[in-house]
Amino acid sequence: MTAKAVCLGELLIDFVPTVTGTGLADAPAFAKAAGGAPGNAAVGLQRLGIETGFIGKLGDDAFGHFLVDTLRADNVDTSGIVLTKEALTGLAFVSLRADGEREFSFYRSPSADMLLSISDLDQDMLKSTDLFHYGTLCMIDDDPRAATLEAIKIARENGAIISCDPNLRLPLWPSAEKAREILRLAISQADVVKMSDEEITFVSGKDDLEEGIKDLWCDQWRAMIVTYGPKGSRYITPAFDGFVPSFEITAVDATGAGDGCTAGFLSRLLKDPELLGSEDKLANACRFANAVGAITATKRGAINALPTEKEVEDFLAAR
Repeated sequence: MTAKAVCLGELLIDFVPTVTGTGLADAPAFAKAAGGAPGNAAVGLQRLGIETGFIGKLGDDAFGHFLVDTLRADNVDTSGIVLTKEALTGLAFVSLRADGEREFSFYRSPSADMLLSISDLDQDMLKSTDLFHYGTLCMIDDDPRAATLEAIKIARENGAIISCDPNLRLPLWPSAEKAREILRLAISQADVVKMSDEEITFVSGKDDLEEGIKDLWCDQWRAMIVTYGPKGSRYITPAFDGFVPSFEITAVDATGAGDGCTAGFLSRLLKDPELLGSEDKLANACRFANAVGAITATKRGAINALPTEKEVEDFLAAR
């Protein structure tokens, strides 16, 4: 399989409370689920009809094999995953508040994804893809940051669209200042950037969102997608700027909803290379992305909650 999209970064195990509205200490039990933003995006893209590959590093342990098997079950190309005995697969405990929003507790000291190096990269996969997508947890430490930047370079030199979703998880960073520095670096390398309104205000240091967008904007960006939680999303390109409201749902677990939104938009872009030149197409792509995120939030977990293209089409047809 030649992957039209390649995602790089962390794959980990999410342990999610079996009930909502409780803190981690009070949760009666946890359910195991595959997670990690780039992994979620990879499965999301695959379910939406885009042949997708994944590059990353996992522990050669039960959880690492479970994650590889999870991606393979959705036909994601896992040939870019390296298994190591040097560290264990990362874990994250995710508490769900009554409104479906999350709090995280990560166990990475270090986890295998933090050991990714340039020598681990599947260069053939990077040279043949149409789109390369990455986050920023893989850029906290020096070696995986260097690997990510090298992967961007290889993919760009071979004509790929470069996509970034920062997916800020501040407790994992050594300081807020370091997080801002590296997130700015990460988004400056991309052609298409997806950020939440909260991430924009944090990274820019601007209280006013519009000022924050202006501060972060890079001349080579082809599009910026701004998400506003359950309210909807906004497309910004050099030519267009518009907001697309989301859908009313009963949120169960927002884990993976943003990654689903990312996959939704990128899938439309890959299926229609002219999308960024049409405001109608941009608005429709954001509506599709909003639907993917909304559906994902109606189920517990991340990867297991991501919809197929038909499920999204049926959801939209009913509204």
